Parts: sequence; structure tokens; C-alpha cells
Amino acid sequence: MQIRTRLTLQFLLLGGIIMISASAAIYIFSARFRMEDFNSRLRDKAVNTANVLFSTDRINASKILKIENETPDFLQNKKIIIINFKNDIVYSSDDKKEIEIKNYILERVRMGYNVVYKQGKFNVIVTLVYTNYDRFVIIAAATDVVGSLHLEKLRVILFIVCFVSLALFFVAGWLYSGRALRPISAVVKKVEDISITSLNLRVFEGNGKDEIGKLAKTFNNMLERLETSFSMQKNFIANASHELRTPLTSINGQLEVLMMKERSTDEYKTALESVLDDIRALIDLSNRLLLIARTSAEGPVNFNKKIRIDEILWQTQEEISRFNKDYHINISIDDSLTDCDQMIIVGDEYLLKVAVSNLIDNACKYSDNHTVNIGFHHIDKFIEVVFEDRGIGISKDDLQKVFEPFYRGTNTISLPGSGIGLPLVSQIIKIHNGIVKISSQVGKGTTVTVLLPTV
Repeated sequence: MQIRTRLTLQFLLLGGIIMISASAAIYIFSARFRMEDFNSRLRDKAVNTANVLFSTDRINASKILKIENETPDFLQNKKIIIINFKNDIVYSSDDKKEIEIKNYILERVRMGYNVVYKQGKFNVIVTLVYTNYDRFVIIAAATDVVGSLHLEKLRVILFIVCFVSLALFFVAGWLYSGRALRPISAVVKKVEDISITSLNLRVFEGNGKDEIGKLAKTFNNMLERLETSFSMQKNFIANASHELRTPLTSINGQLEVLMMKERSTDEYKTALESVLDDIRALIDLSNRLLLIARTSAEGPVNFNKKIRIDEILWQTQEEISRFNKDYHINISIDDSLTDCDQMIIVGDEYLLKVAVSNLIDNACKYSDNHTVNIGFHHIDKFIEVVFEDRGIGISKDDLQKVFEPFYRGTNTISLPGSGIGLPLVSQIIKIHNGIVKISSQVGKGTTVTVLLPTV
């Protein structure tokens, strides 16, 4: 069922409940008021009859009956019976004996209660009147023909009003829901025009303040993220293909040249060593690409293993120094870090080693003296690790893009590298709920600050 139809039916149901409830209340209160008014007139008539009857010393029943019949009072089939304390009927206009006299009702009235009840077509009221002579019970009965007719007309009117109101509620609900859903229909129509090749299109946000505007704004933000994501993915695939093709082309060319003629053992050895270097570079590149894919897909992770970040740095220093004798890695720990627990974090040891290794390698590779200074600091609930070098630095324009995969600064083109290191570091620190900040000046060096939450 469409939302418009559902809203219309809900509008109709709500309006119908209100109209039927209101009509029922009007009818019930009207019937009650009509009954009370009729009983009041009937009682007044009975009391007046009794007063006339007992106002003379001589009871003249025929005279009273004549007066009662000739007086217009709009009480149809009126019957009045007056009974004394001995249950003798002193006056009655009920010639046909249609009104039943019940002793228990008489006793209840003599106790001070007024009794009202229905007997067939008659409304009956029984009350007590005091005179100078005695207490008399008056039974008055009549048929409320006019009231019944008015109530019947009221029922017809209310039924017609309810039926017409429900029809109007349906029409109004259909028009109102259509008007209310018009902005959503416009959003849906616009969304249908958006495809993978037209992610640059945006949905009209209206005033941007109501729910529809906020929905459109949220959808536009999602489209913007999707467009950025697709663009990055496209660039990533293009750059990855280029980076993978370069060593493969080099390997293929060297092997083709090697096989063109017979060569000496030393020549084969030299060529194979060059091919091996290209294969190692290809393996390293593939591993980095896999790590980027892995860390990008995982998002923030709740790790369970506790790790000391200083041990990660010492181990990485030892491993890098073993293969790069000219690298100088200086590690200093702040005096405020007197408690070993301040350097404990929760995370993945291998991934953290990869991140630290990339930062150290970049700092040493792009510095003339191949030196990096690493410092520890504890700030609130974070351990701060600072990597400083005095290398070539990064320009302001390049600094905004260093975390994009395969992006390399303009002053690093002549140096070996793939532009994957810093994006990989950013992803690893991100899934550890940490922060990476870079500040740099061209020709003066670069400072990379890593903040990781401690236990």
C-alpha cells in the first residue's frame, strides 16, 4: 500500500472516530436532556394537579378531570394517579388502568425518593407531595411522542452529517497527503535520474529545515561521499595498475634482453639480481595494497591484545637498522613517563609495526643525514609519539593530499617510492582509534605526530 493511500485511510479513520464519537455524545446528551425536561414537566403537571385538587374543601374529581383535559400541556396520553397514605386512590385520570401501581415503589417514594421508570410506551414518575391533610403519592405518566420524534430526526441528521463528513475527510485526506508527499515524490523522481555515471547530480533541498529538507540534505551528503569514494576508487585502481605495471614491465624487459643471446654466469647473476629487486618491490607493493584494502574495509576495531608502544618502536628500530646501516633512529622517552602502564595500548602488533616502520623509513629516506628523532609524551588518556626529521619537507599544497593513495609530493618524484606509506599509516592509526597529524616546511623537515589511546 502506498504511503498516500495509507495516510488517507488513517486520516479517514481518525476523522471517522472523532465524528462518530461526537455524534454519539450529541445524541446521548440530547436524549438525556429531553428525558429530564419531559420528566420535569410531567412532575410539575402532577404537582399542579394535586395542588388544585387539595386547594378546595370539597373534592370535585370531575371538575379537576375536565380542567386537566382542557389545559394544553403537550403531554400525550397523560395519566395522573394520587394515592393517600393508606394506599387508597383519591384521584385518577387512568380510566383504562394502564399504569401499574407497585407497592414497593410506593414505599420507596414515602421514604423520600423520587422514582422514574419506563412502563411500555409510558414514562412514569412517582413523587411525594405534602398537604395539610396527609402525605400523598403522585404517579404521573405520559408518552413522549414529540421527544421521540425529535430524537428520530436527530438520528437521521447525525447519520447524514457523519456520512458526508467521512466523504469530505476522505477527499481532504487524499488532497492533503498528496500535498504533504509532493516533496518526497520530487526527491524520488530526482533519485531515479541518479546513476553511477551521474553521481554529481543533487536532490533539491527546499528550505533545508523541515524533515523533507533534512532528508534531501542527508541524501546529498551521502551522494557526495559516494562520488568521492568512487573517484578515489577509480584513481586508486588506475594508480595501482600503473605501479604494478612498472616493475612487471621492467622484469619482462630484463628477461627478454637476457634471453636474446648466451651470456656469462656473472651477467646472468647480475640480471637475476636486478629482476629479484623488482620482484621484491612488487611483493612489497602488493602487501601494502592488501594492507590498505584490509584496513579500509575494517573501520574502527575493538582490539583485545595489550601492547607496549615503546617495545614496538625498539623492535622496529632494530629490524630497520639491520637492513639499512646508514639509517639513524634516535628514540627518547619523556621524563614524565615514569609508569610503564602509560605506554600500554590495545591493538594489532603487526599493523602497528607496519605503521611505525613506514614513518621511520620515510623520515630517513627523505633526509640527507638519514636521521629520525622519535619522542614519547603522555597527554591525558593518549600516548603521543612524535617523528621528526630534517629532510626535504612537504609543501603546503602537497600536505593536503599526502594521505591520498599513490599521491607523491612534487619534490619526491626523483626518489623511489609508491605513495602508499602515509595512507597506510593513516588507515592503521584510524582503526586503532588514534589520530595522525603532519606539519612540515620545505627544506627544513617534517614532524609527524601520532596519538594513540592508552588503556
